[in-house]
Amino acid sequence: MGRLIGISDIHGEYDKLCAVLDKIAPQKDDTLVFMGDYIDRGKKSRQVVDKIIEMQEYCNCVYLIGSHEYALLHASVDDYYNYLFWNYGGDATAQCYGSFENIFKIHGEFFNSLKPYYLTDDYLFVHAGIRIGIPLENQDLTDMVYIRSEFYNRKHGLKQKIIFGHTEFDKPQVQDDKICIDTGCGKFKDAPLTAIVIDNNSEQFVTSV
Repeated sequence: MGRLIGISDIHGEYDKLCAVLDKIAPQKDDTLVFMGDYIDRGKKSRQVVDKIIEMQEYCNCVYLIGSHEYALLHASVDDYYNYLFWNYGGDATAQCYGSFENIFKIHGEFFNSLKPYYLTDDYLFVHAGIRIGIPLENQDLTDMVYIRSEFYNRKHGLKQKIIFGHTEFDKPQVQDDKICIDTGCGKFKDAPLTAIVIDNNSEQFVTSV
């Protein structure tokens, strides 16, 4: 049985992603769960997406949707998400790809294939969290990519421990029932990218610094 690895909120920081992957050195039996927010803010969103797709050659990969991918997918049909995309770092993404349209020409299939969550017997990986009290199959996707304090300030009651990102902290936030691994990568210049590595239910953190 391989390791279970989670990485969230890369935000175009290709070099930090490579640093984390080099330290973890994923193997063929590992499952690597990318938990969303691959794009925006940093200058290398296209390279980040190319890299995480490439990782399929080395291990089992799962790709979740984050709030920034959700805004990207809805930007052309909804004024609110268009505003969110362009005002939360989307300009850097469009520049990296050459234009907004090129994002979909190059990686449209990838962005449209992203999953809402990944569930195992012991863990639930999701970008932002869940609406507590609602069955997993009935969750609203906007909650799963945007929810904050209504989720992380309360016990969720599922048997799985939830691994999530989206809300940045100075260091991983470890609670009995959940762990947040967003440490501000892409939002703050010196903030590291943090991954969680689970091996036989032993949880460790790997950072880009």
